[in-house]
Formats: sequence, C-alpha cells, structure tokens
Amino acid sequence: MAKERFLITVKTYPTLSQTYGETVCTAGIREDGSWLRLYPVPFRRLGETQQYKKYDWIECRLQKNSKDPRPESFRPLDPAELVSVAHMDTMDDWRERRQLILNKAKVYTSLDELISGAKENRLSLAVFKPTKIFDFVCKEEDREWDVDKLRQMREMYKQMDIFEDNTWRETFGIIPKLPYSFSYRFEDVNGRESKLQILDWEVGALFWNCMKSCKDNEELALEKVREKYLDDFLTKDLHFFLGTTQQFHFRAPNPWVVIGVFPIPCKVQDDLFVL
Repeated sequence: MAKERFLITVKTYPTLSQTYGETVCTAGIREDGSWLRLYPVPFRRLGETQQYKKYDWIECRLQKNSKDPRPESFRPLDPAELVSVAHMDTMDDWRERRQLILNKAKVYTSLDELISGAKENRLSLAVFKPTKIFDFVCKEEDREWDVDKLRQMREMYKQMDIFEDNTWRETFGIIPKLPYSFSYRFEDVNGRESKLQILDWEVGALFWNCMKSCKDNEELALEKVREKYLDDFLTKDLHFFLGTTQQFHFRAPNPWVVIGVFPIPCKVQDDLFVL
C-alpha cells in the first residue's frame, strides 16, 4: 500500500472515547486539494518526534475508516508513520498556503451548499469564507469530564500492551476539560446567520495559556481569547476549516462545526466586522 502525502491543517481539542481513550481528530489536504480526516489518533501518546504541527507535511499509509461512513474519513495504517517530512512556512505572503488552501481546495461561501453536501454524504470537510462576523461567543460548560468516561480511560491506560512501548503510561495524564465552549456567530453569502462551535485545539490551548498569564483569572483569560479570535483575526482574511461530527452528520439540521481557523493576512483589507 502506497503512502499518501497530505498537509496537516486541523487538530481538534482532545476528546475521550470509550473505545480509543483520549483521541484527536486530525484533518489535512492532499496536494491536489482534496481533504482527508484521520481518526483515531492518540496524539499526546505519540513520541515527541511524532507530534506533528499544523502545516506539517505527512506521508502515511491510510485505510478507510470502516466505522465512519463520511467520505473523507481514514485511519493511519501505522501511527508510527505519522512523522513530519516537511513544513509549509509563511514566506512570500503565505504564497504556498494560499495556493493549496484557497486555490486548489474549494472555498465555499454558502452554508446551504455545505449542508446539502453533508446530507447527501458528498463531503464532511471544507474551507469556508464567512461574509460577515458578528461575534465570538464564550459559554460556560461542565468543568470536569464525565465521571464514567474518566474511570474507563484510567482503567484502559492501566492495561499493558505486549505489542507496544508502554513507557508513556507511567507519566500520561488526561488533558483537562475546557470549562468553556467557543463559537463564532456569522453570516454567509446568502445572508444566512449561524453560530458554530469551534473545536480547534488552538483555542483551547490559548485559553489555558491565558489562564496562566492572568493568574487563573477566567474573566481576563476569556477577554484575551476574544481579543485574539475577534479583534486580531478580523484584521485578516479569515476563513474557517469546517467539519461535520459523525454523530450528527446525517441527522442535524446543520451538522457543521468550526474545526480550525485560517487567518491569512489580507492583501486588501476587508471590512468584515459588523457592529
């Protein structure tokens, strides 16, 4: 089986799975502009040399994820192959990223088109350009993981696997649950207003970093996150990486969520923010 080459564009905040433990959903774009999703990926249990970054090129053998009917869903045949072979930088005004993400991959502007594509199971990953951004919303959530899931994770991690290196089990701790969810409220090209949750790992990491710098003052930390995702990003040519969740792919009126953001520098400043 030949290896496929793809650019990592998305890593979602880790979630707990009863089957796979703590996992990360990774998405990327092939050199021809087509999308793929990798799940499950035990990202934080990979060795340091394997913990790829966004905009790293990966070469990996893939197999279709038989438990996920969405067309772009695959799983790595061997997680040990998830090693960066190159990195796409931002030189020359982000030229390479513009070429692949905005030119080779299709950029959608209509949510109706995306929703119908998901219902017909034609796509579950996309680049989307909002027409107007109205707000960045922070909502308080449960502060701890589900007790039963957490217990199952801990029991799972106690069990040694004779076929793998188990040294990670000695120091591994499950990532803290985010006490807030974050969403964008926006409008598409047809004037349709929506609010979509952001599942990107980066917004979660930013929150925890801000908590540290603000000495655990949540109000100040949330203000800094909002400044980044609203005030700063809206000076850019902001695009979303959208994905559907497997649970709601066929059932939800709008199954899409924001799994990443692409705040590319503007060549010509757009007036995107609306009071």
